[in-house]
Amino acid sequence: MAASSRALFLSCFHGGGSEVSRRLALRPRYPSMPRRPRSTAVVGEGDGGGDLEAPAGSVAAEEEEEKVAVFAVSGMTCAACAGSVEKAVKRLPGIHDAAVDVLGGRAQVVFYPAFVSEEKIRETIEDVGFEAALINEEVKEKNILVCRLHIKGMTCTSCSSTVEYALQAFPGVQRASVALAIEEAEIRYDRRIVSASQLIHAVEETGFEAILVTTGEDRSRIDLKMDGILNERSMVIVKSSIEALPGVEEIKMDIELQKITVSYKPDQTGPRDLIKVIESATSGHVTASIYPEADGRQQHRNGEIKRYKQSFLWSLIFTVPVFLTSMVFMYIPLLKDGLDKKVVHMMSIGELLRWILSTPVQFVIGRKFYTGAYKAMSRGSANMDVLIALGTNTAYFYSVYSVLRAASSDNYMATDFFETSSMLISFILLGKYLEILAKGKTSEAIAKLMDLAPETATILMHDHEGNVVGEKEIDSRLIQKNDVIKVVPGGKVASDGFVIWGQSHVNESMITGESQPVAKRKGDTVIGGTVNENGVLHIRATFVGSESALAQIVRLVESAQMAKAPVQKFADQISRVFVPVLFQFGISVMVIACPCALGLATPTAVMVATGVGASQGILIKGGQALESAQKVDCIVFDKTGTLTVGKPVVVNTRLLKNMVLREFYDYIAAAEVNSEHPLAKAIVEHAKNFHSEENHIWPEASDFISVAGHGVKAKVSDKSIIVGNKSFMLSLDIDIPMEASEILMEEEEKARTGIIVAMDQELVGIISVSDPIKPNAGDVISYLKSMNVESIMVTGDNWGTANAIGKEIGIQNIIAEAKPEQKSEKVKELQLSGKTVAMVGDGINDSPALVSADVGLAIGAGTDVAIEAADIVLMKSNLEDVITAIDLSRKTLFRIRMNYVWALGYNIIGIPIAAGVLFPSSRFRLPPWVAAMAASSVSVVCWSLLLRYYKSPKKFGN
Repeated sequence: MAASSRALFLSCFHGGGSEVSRRLALRPRYPSMPRRPRSTAVVGEGDGGGDLEAPAGSVAAEEEEEKVAVFAVSGMTCAACAGSVEKAVKRLPGIHDAAVDVLGGRAQVVFYPAFVSEEKIRETIEDVGFEAALINEEVKEKNILVCRLHIKGMTCTSCSSTVEYALQAFPGVQRASVALAIEEAEIRYDRRIVSASQLIHAVEETGFEAILVTTGEDRSRIDLKMDGILNERSMVIVKSSIEALPGVEEIKMDIELQKITVSYKPDQTGPRDLIKVIESATSGHVTASIYPEADGRQQHRNGEIKRYKQSFLWSLIFTVPVFLTSMVFMYIPLLKDGLDKKVVHMMSIGELLRWILSTPVQFVIGRKFYTGAYKAMSRGSANMDVLIALGTNTAYFYSVYSVLRAASSDNYMATDFFETSSMLISFILLGKYLEILAKGKTSEAIAKLMDLAPETATILMHDHEGNVVGEKEIDSRLIQKNDVIKVVPGGKVASDGFVIWGQSHVNESMITGESQPVAKRKGDTVIGGTVNENGVLHIRATFVGSESALAQIVRLVESAQMAKAPVQKFADQISRVFVPVLFQFGISVMVIACPCALGLATPTAVMVATGVGASQGILIKGGQALESAQKVDCIVFDKTGTLTVGKPVVVNTRLLKNMVLREFYDYIAAAEVNSEHPLAKAIVEHAKNFHSEENHIWPEASDFISVAGHGVKAKVSDKSIIVGNKSFMLSLDIDIPMEASEILMEEEEKARTGIIVAMDQELVGIISVSDPIKPNAGDVISYLKSMNVESIMVTGDNWGTANAIGKEIGIQNIIAEAKPEQKSEKVKELQLSGKTVAMVGDGINDSPALVSADVGLAIGAGTDVAIEAADIVLMKSNLEDVITAIDLSRKTLFRIRMNYVWALGYNIIGIPIAAGVLFPSSRFRLPPWVAAMAASSVSVVCWSLLLRYYKSPKKFGN
């Protein structure tokens, strides 16, 4: 198992491996450190400072390509150790990113050699208290990409299935998923075998139009609108000027729309550079701006809504008179006499009027159904358009035959169904209009997320010496990497980045769910879309556009909405055979037999549920996660960071010698401030409470030595200070009295860690450090029990601590001192006993168990590896969200089942009635225009939309 765990992590490094680990390597969930080194950093180790606000362009000439180094790190025992190493490395100048694996004992660092060396990184890791050695290992290029296409023209499940099968059959495609509800396809493909343009061509071969949303490559794309006098010569000049820019990869120009689309690498250029080049190349005769297509998908949907509305209104203009002449005026004597007046032989005025009025409805307004039917039949399939075309044509051409025969006969009485064909088309258009309106509501979660970003941003301009010389307000979409952005109190942060000047509190609740504003000062990271509470901040932009945290969350929600739940396969199988089997029935049967409602039953509910989850800080990665979560009857909890806060704090101090507590902590903090260990940081934080000033300066420590896993020693004001565990003290020949041993045993029984402090070889005190249990942890366990869900705790901590915490929160089934592979084995053991198991964790060591579980739930404050391995991410890091996730999944699956009951029931009951089962006994027949009212599809979508009003089953007080 250890080998499999190691392979899991290494697959993250190499870009291969399993589905869950394909994007783990070096892409942080939230922005951590600047992608580019600070501008004033200088090669060498001694130069520390520099002005953070200096313009980034000053080192452009020195910048080299990124380099990747892998180090073997020994001595790490937990996720906290990994975090210490990662943080220390990221503090170095010129670090692009870093990832640390506790299980494999490795650290991978991406850096710029002009600013920091491999030797300096190795020394930094050793300064934290761990041994490090450089490993010469190449990292494979990422060749597996995920492409997204917007597909126009799909009308039912048959259409989406056709596109999906065509894509899956294409060489190089590993997986393809087509979502009818949002009209998009997500394709996982190998770019060495197939390109995005070939995928588009494959979709177009099936008869649908495909528009590229993203190729999945590490590049950005922007559409620019050019206003001014444009001709072929100026377009050539503009194109060649843009091509000369570094980082520009692809250019597409549309002279009619005055639009230019540019794909580029954001590390090398940006939208403002492109606009500047366009305007300078045309000597100011042409101005450029971002093309006013903020959301192409929404614009397409709005256009579709408008088209269906116009078509429906036009059809009413012709259909209402047809309806009146055939079903209303016939009961008004004077009007009936006028309509029954013969024109040619037995053909009446009423029949002629209905023929004239229904013809434009059939062939002009209804032409889209002919187009769709032709495309479907040409690829050997049958969809809703085929049914509509067959039904309306049968009614129309039979009526034409009947009227023409009456016009050529003296005794034949015509029976026409012109009102059937025209009303059928009108009501189908009405149903499609209502359906598109309803489906548009399901994507509101993404729209709300996108609205978090501010429309404008204020950037600061600097002179060559790094001094601020002015500021300028720009469209926030024009922000480039390394821009310095000014954020005033009450304003939104326009981009991910880090603070280079000022201090304030930032409300991050809309992204992380954390209700309390977070203090920010120089060097701290900020997330785009969050709100600055007080104080002015200057921020260096690091992740912009598609790389931002907000964009990553949006992509996660979109991917969830693309995913199909296994229960949807049932609907797909029915839909594929439903239409062909029922071809032989009559007009009404053909219309009512369209399985659109079956196709919409699952995706609409999944879309709404994932959107509702996202709005409550629960990111659900698709229908599979939803369906599995509703079956969960056993949850395995990790302890540290899941049931507990994950951050140690000092809870008690016992002095064994007479001395002032403040003086005691001054000595200890002076020694521990040099350590990166989490326990050392907890002691230093506690020591700060004895001083009123915010940045207290501790006494200087000399001869500092850190022994991994044991403690530290240093000289402070001529006193020898030793802080560590019992074995560390014994190794230094420090006597531990009976009183101290009893205190240590007592603290261990309380799930606390006892840290011994010695001064000048004499034991002077014991500090108790504990990882506090999260608020409401006991209430959550109790509520899960009421939901018939068993709770189990698995931890790598000692039995004493585990039992104490389990007893406090009400968990009886406990497994302690468990290695990562043992956590995974426990999950599999529970599954073999017939249980549906969910795993809740936050660390790298939890990732094998998260993958093994039926449902993996990752705490949002956890590591990137855990979050990528999980099926559901709890962004707020609140335990009560575990209850919400399970309850939401149960309610969603209930809605899906009810959707199937309604959709199948509508068809099963409606088809015999439409076929005339009731006609012999009651003389009742179901008119085709009634069958066409799309009651099934609209009701299914509306039933799913009710999930938008979902409320969490339990709210716990803090």
